[in-house]
Amino acid sequence: MTARLMIVLFLSVFLAACANWVKLDEGAENIRLVGSGEVANCERIGQTTASVRERVGVYQRRPGKVEEELANLARNSALEIGGDTIVADGPVDDGRQRFIVYRCLR
Repeated sequence: MTARLMIVLFLSVFLAACANWVKLDEGAENIRLVGSGEVANCERIGQTTASVRERVGVYQRRPGKVEEELANLARNSALEIGGDTIVADGPVDDGRQRFIVYRCLR
């Protein structure tokens, strides 16, 4: 019985760690994530810092999933302040990342 309970608990933690917790707001899917070289003709309108959990219990989440969720949070934030483009301002650090928000003429 104890082994079965441990397996269920492990699977619950594992599935929760794999889940995509951050959903894009309506319209945020149009916010572009680009490199710093692609915003030369854009207006910087702000910045945002996003953070998510890198660990769920003892399980270390995949870096790609963490980066995806951070970008989704930054897109949602950019939408709120009227931006259409974001640029990561440095690497992910302990589940946090800063983004610069731009308004670009397309």
